[in-house]
Amino acid sequence: MVVNAAFWRGKRVLVTGHTGFKGGWLSLWLQRLGAAVSGYSLPAPTQPSLFAAAQVEKGMVSVLGDIRDLPALINVFETHRPEVIIHLAAQALVQASYQDPVETFGTNVMGTVNVLEATRQTPGVHAVVIVTSDKCYENREWIWGYREYEAMGGRDPYSASKGAAELVSGAYRSSFFSSSGTAGVATARAGNVIGGGDWGVDRLIPDMVRAYSSGRPALIRNSRAIRPWQYVLEPLAGYLMLAERLSTQPAEFAESWNFGPPEPDTVDVAEVADRVTSLWGQDARWEQDRTTHSHEAHTLRLDSSKSRARLKWRPRLSLDTALERTVAWYRAALRGEDMRTLSEGQIEHYQAGGGA
Repeated sequence: MVVNAAFWRGKRVLVTGHTGFKGGWLSLWLQRLGAAVSGYSLPAPTQPSLFAAAQVEKGMVSVLGDIRDLPALINVFETHRPEVIIHLAAQALVQASYQDPVETFGTNVMGTVNVLEATRQTPGVHAVVIVTSDKCYENREWIWGYREYEAMGGRDPYSASKGAAELVSGAYRSSFFSSSGTAGVATARAGNVIGGGDWGVDRLIPDMVRAYSSGRPALIRNSRAIRPWQYVLEPLAGYLMLAERLSTQPAEFAESWNFGPPEPDTVDVAEVADRVTSLWGQDARWEQDRTTHSHEAHTLRLDSSKSRARLKWRPRLSLDTALERTVAWYRAALRGEDMRTLSEGQIEHYQAGGGA
């Protein structure tokens, strides 16, 4: 068993960003665990979306709103009295952050401030997991994985906003959540997350699915960029395990945590594109996008030694298996299958220990 189902049964959990890709998968998983799930988010950011395809709203309370609206967020806290908060609401795209840096900083930085401020004003919150990104680190383009104590940074607005969210979380933790009886506040940094239901623009696999399902070659930018690829349920398991520890031992686990893949699954974009193309079959092919794009880091690696040692968290799926399950999800969606049932099946298989 990956997470403690008994802990989550009946637990009041608030997921911000529940209409997004990771938030949708997390909300489904919490529903399967028997939690009382509420969500606060803008409408699903894409059409189609996992939220709609898998009918994520069934079995939870879904409140639509902007994470930048503090009074509305406080009202959600007062109404639903969460015991655990997992904060995923974000502007999550590097390229979009260049187009609208004000929205990116407002959502990712002040949104985090608002979640922590609402927590401060709400009795009964035991655990808060603030999800940031592996891109929060000051990128030095080196071959080693970043560890939790490395400096924050960010050359692009998205990365800088995630580094700033980490600093905000640390300041709130030290100022307001360090005494006995207060919530345990931790941050979580994952790698490049893949899985069915991601329809984000300028993301590798969604871009490839859109191209291949319409009979076009996929255009790939930064094909030699190296990223830590991982199946969506891997970091989500880490967030759940971390929240469990925070609820009972906040003083020991209220820190920052990396949840990345094993070293062999940190590969370049071209290798992932080749594997997806092979799995898709037919006449699928990809080409190098020769147009000019804004700067993105070339090499990103995460060192998850701390999570393995102290949380006993382990990546369980190889990159090949993750890609197989991802492509299978999209194929089923395009055939018009019941995507809630399929998604819940993938969660149950993972929760039961299925991997490869």
